[in-house]
Amino acid sequence: MKRILLATTLTTALTAVLAPAARAQDAPFGTDADAAYAAELWSIMQELKLVGDGMIRSFPYEGTDPHGMMLETFYTSATIGGHTGDLLVKRNFGPEGVERDQVLSDPGTHLGAITVMYRREGGYDADNQNWFWVKYLPDGTLDKAPNGMRLAGRVAKGADTGCIACHSGTDDYIFTTDHLMQ
Repeated sequence: MKRILLATTLTTALTAVLAPAARAQDAPFGTDADAAYAAELWSIMQELKLVGDGMIRSFPYEGTDPHGMMLETFYTSATIGGHTGDLLVKRNFGPEGVERDQVLSDPGTHLGAITVMYRREGGYDADNQNWFWVKYLPDGTLDKAPNGMRLAGRVAKGADTGCIACHSGTDDYIFTTDHLMQ
């Protein structure tokens, strides 16, 4: 139940963004190509021990909506299809009121989602610094918006709320550090 509550926090924020009649093929994200790229990215993150069994752990810090009440964030780079880009992996823990000691003692119970930013090759989405956005459930499946659209690709591009709108308020689209990773 705790995972469901946290997982729905991010998707609820997208409800207003996505028109109920929107179709995946009409959106700038959630396409089959986005899902395939996200699956490849998940495999790379498994190899790097950022997700899945045996993943490395860090000391959680206090978070906020829409990501989670406690967070772990990792910065690295990854290579997909010959392109090496910046990779940010954020583990989102909840529900509201969860404390650091609870996450540390039983992270699997409190992990609600894994949100990722990966800087793709130039020209992917130059308007938004070529970031590829994806929200996974703890088992690596793609989360979906309330209307069924997969949350991978240029998530909520052009909308007033959502991943890109929120993160575009910073120079590098990253809130947790002012380090430009380029």
